[in-house]
Amino acid sequence: MKYQDATRRLAEHHERIAALRAEMRQIQDEIEPQEVEDYRLSTPDGDVRLSELFGDKADLFVIHNMGASCPYCTLWADGFNGVYHHLANRAAFVVSSPDAAAAQKRFADSRGWRFPMVSHQGSSFAGDMGYRSEEGNWIPGISAFRRDGDRLVRVSDRGMEPGDPFCAVWHFFDLLPGGAGGWQPKFKYP
Repeated sequence: MKYQDATRRLAEHHERIAALRAEMRQIQDEIEPQEVEDYRLSTPDGDVRLSELFGDKADLFVIHNMGASCPYCTLWADGFNGVYHHLANRAAFVVSSPDAAAAQKRFADSRGWRFPMVSHQGSSFAGDMGYRSEEGNWIPGISAFRRDGDRLVRVSDRGMEPGDPFCAVWHFFDLLPGGAGGWQPKFKYP
């Protein structure tokens, strides 16, 4: 297929994707929020409640990260680090993992991450939010919460997987012949 023809066809697909995103945004606005408990989580400075993670914001993003053993979750977190200050301007943002708080801090420091982290180790938080499999494995994703007076509600969530809209790397690779071509993230590259 000639370059100009392919570009035109791809532009048509991008227009359809934009229209679908607008429809999805409308559905998102109609979701009835799910009330959640005020979970106790851990930081290197001690325990913190989910409600405290909002700071002065009405909204909160919690990234359900599988921890320092997952190169995919590390790839996502590396990307979040670059846009953290933009996200945190609109809503509070925190990454949660099953790793102990001290281990999280060491790993985050080694990667230069600037966003706050909490450990859900010993709590039912990730499982209650649907980010633990029946086999007990952690599942990556994002939950968005809102503080509604004294209530905490989850207003949306989305699982994460290679190719999702939360990691730009896959979308760059889509522009190359063969896409990612079997590429997988690593903790370090030569």
